[in-house]
Amino acid sequence: MTEPANALSITVPGAPFLPKDVLMALYRITGRSTVELRHAVAGGEPVYRAALFGSDHLDGVPRLEKALAYLDTLGVPVLVHEWVDGEREEISREAMRGILEGAGDTHA
Repeated sequence: MTEPANALSITVPGAPFLPKDVLMALYRITGRSTVELRHAVAGGEPVYRAALFGSDHLDGVPRLEKALAYLDTLGVPVLVHEWVDGEREEISREAMRGILEGAGDTHA
């Protein structure tokens, strides 16, 4: 699957060890295999990336939000990034909310 060029993503910094039950819960939320998730965490890569536009947005954004909420309940630190034309930049959660609200308005 090709990653979207314009997206939001969440990354777990510092390569912490996440137990199998955490990886399984993330698998159920994101649809990514536990092996993919373990590699993403170990490599500082996105645990999940959701397209901002198109039909993938409708499925991806709720998964992103659920994964973020789940990791928050565990106290796992998470970075949020905005991807524009394939380039990523760390953003605040408030900025993420603004982007999602704006993206939602364009599909109303």
